[in-house]
Order: sequence, then C-alpha cells, then structure tokens
Amino acid sequence: MSTAAPTPMPHSVPASVHALAHCPLTPAAVAEFLALPEQPRPGGDFDALDAVLRARGWSWEHECLTDSYRTGFGHPLCTEGDAPFGDPEARAFLVFGELYPVDPDDEDLTNMPWLGELLDDWGRAPGWTVRRPSSLEECAEVLDRAADAVAAHLGDAPERTVTSDAAVVTGPPMPHRIWRTATHAVIVGPHADNGPYGYLTHLQLGRFLRII
Repeated sequence: MSTAAPTPMPHSVPASVHALAHCPLTPAAVAEFLALPEQPRPGGDFDALDAVLRARGWSWEHECLTDSYRTGFGHPLCTEGDAPFGDPEARAFLVFGELYPVDPDDEDLTNMPWLGELLDDWGRAPGWTVRRPSSLEECAEVLDRAADAVAAHLGDAPERTVTSDAAVVTGPPMPHRIWRTATHAVIVGPHADNGPYGYLTHLQLGRFLRII
C-alpha cells in the first residue's frame, strides 16, 4: 500500500503518455543515495574516482543523462561538483523513470518518433523496462512505489505533498512528495529533462541541503 495517495488529477488533463521507461527504486538504492554526502571523497584525479566507482559497481553515464553516473542499482545519478561523494552541500538527483508525455495542443509533437527513440535508449539499460503507450495512472504508480521506498528507508511518511505544474515540468501534473531529514530535503517527483527539445520528463529522487 502506498504511503500517500496520489494527488487527484484535473479531469481536463489527458491520461495518455507516449512512453514510460522506469527502473524500480528500492529502499537499498535510497539508502545508498542519501548516504553519499557522508562517504569519503576519493583522491583528486580521475583514476582514483574511477576506482571507487568500479568498486561500487557503478559506471560512467553519458548517453541518457550527460555527465552523470550509473549506480549499481541501474539508476543514472547527477550531482554538483567533481565527485558524488563527501559533499553535503551538493544537490543531487537519482532518476528512476523517464516519460514522454502527450502534448494535446501540438499534433506535430505527438508524431515525432525520435523522442520515443530516446526512451528506448533508457530502456536498454539493465533493470529498465519501457511501456508504450503508457498512462498517467501508470506514471503515478511508479511515483507511489518510489515514495514507498523512501518512506521505508526513512521510517516516516512524506511531510508534504504538492502537485507539479507547467512552471516546474512539462507534461501533466503529478505529485512531489517531500521529506526533511536532519540535514537535507528529500523529494520524489517529476522534473524537466532539459535534454533534446526539453519535453521529456524525469521521475526522480532529489537531495537538497536544508536551508531551515
């Protein structure tokens, strides 16, 4: 059972999604991600960082998410700074889903197959699957399960749930679920891909230093 019910969607919003790629987020993956600021930083050269990544079962990722890492759980991870370890102030996010939403106002966009091909790139990675077509309900289920994984690790339900809008991310509104730890804000929800055409959407786990 989900820790929080999905935010109701307006009836005017189409429920169709061209394609959804996802890799399940588990409590173990959440634990690894949230512990990264406490890990020792590797030496200052590429070889030292590469050795740490390989020892963890990680790899470099440049195709689906530029200048990022692929964790041993299969999720692309992007972070500020020159390494994903030992920096509590660095913002970071872990992507467990990628979707290509239908644009009800642009018939040409719905017929651009190369955007769907980008979702296939995500789906080729180990642990990932692609649903084509998908639905808003299926995307919400992926977010629900991810929120369950975070709640299982943190031992608490989200402190707050808000709904995304066009100012935050392209595509239909979906819930952002927010926790606060002693040091960070932890958020599960959609985020703009900011890649080709700026229309694809990440489903991601984000970590941000708490201001208050």
